[in-house]
Amino acid sequence: MNTAPGALDGLETPALVLDLDILEANLASMAAYLGERGIRLRPHTKTHKSVEIARRQISHGAAGITVATIGEAETFAASGFNDIFIAYPVFAGGTKATRLAELARRVRLRVGVESEAGAQALARALDGAGTAVPAEVMIEIDSGQHRTGVPPAAAGDLAVACRSLGLDVAGVFTHGGHTYAHPGNGPAAAADEDGALQSAAEQLSGAGFEVREVSAGSTPTVHFAGSHITEERPGTYVFNDRQQLTLGDGQPGQVAVTVAATVVSTTVRGQAVIDAGSKALASDSPAWLSGHGSVPDLNGAVVVSLSEHHGLVDLAGAPAPAVGTVVTVIPNHICTAVNLFDRYTLLRSGQLAGSWPIDARGHLS
Repeated sequence: MNTAPGALDGLETPALVLDLDILEANLASMAAYLGERGIRLRPHTKTHKSVEIARRQISHGAAGITVATIGEAETFAASGFNDIFIAYPVFAGGTKATRLAELARRVRLRVGVESEAGAQALARALDGAGTAVPAEVMIEIDSGQHRTGVPPAAAGDLAVACRSLGLDVAGVFTHGGHTYAHPGNGPAAAADEDGALQSAAEQLSGAGFEVREVSAGSTPTVHFAGSHITEERPGTYVFNDRQQLTLGDGQPGQVAVTVAATVVSTTVRGQAVIDAGSKALASDSPAWLSGHGSVPDLNGAVVVSLSEHHGLVDLAGAPAPAVGTVVTVIPNHICTAVNLFDRYTLLRSGQLAGSWPIDARGHLS
């Protein structure tokens, strides 16, 4: 992050600070890379939850957007986005049925399915709405994370079940989340994505389906995308975070968002306390990464523990900063940190440049 000396002095902290110059470079880089590969970009907006950023992604050629929840889809649909993929096995019961049906009337909607029960609920929701154009279904495939998704060999049977319910099966998708198991796992996880999706697509073709989309999604695997992928859904690439730096998927100059915090105590020797705790940095901490964030302004010192409103920074023998100093923290996982704030504080050319709302913040259902 390129912050001019003193630019953050007086800023009310903790604050989520977005460097627009780095953001725009990240957007352009990913769009160019996938464009050269002939792979469509459908970025996952759960990372930024921002209408303004999604508009910039579309202006860079994104084919549409990905969301995690109906609430996120509603937020972006209300702002004019008309091609939305809910990459999640939504169970369309209760009011979610009505909301999904309304979305299907307004936008080109794709929804993830990984069970017959989920497909049946989605079909009931759309039938009850009387909508003329049903949502498209994407069959979710487990490519190695073992979280959700059917094995590739089961994709054809589930697609047939969806077809019998009147659902339009567009293709298959996966998330190679096991890439986050340890640094260096990106190429192997990407190969798993490609192989699982190829096998699943063959199952659909064998059952008489035209496979219109083969969709993968993960920032650490996107640069190793296999030859069968037609669409990628990276999210974190827009900002990067400490996890991405450690995994080797980003460089320090590509970190677009940090949490600005004020040093409130240096009473304990060798330690500084900042006013960004778990309610600002979140508490994600993978086994292969110590602490909860790093502080570039303090020579990369690590935030070693969190209370709700306190972050304890191990100074590792470095001189203690003055109380009142504003520092920036690179969170471990930026997606969860973003959802804790209402707005971005903007930087342009190292200077404060206004703010943007985090439009879909808190839209978890």
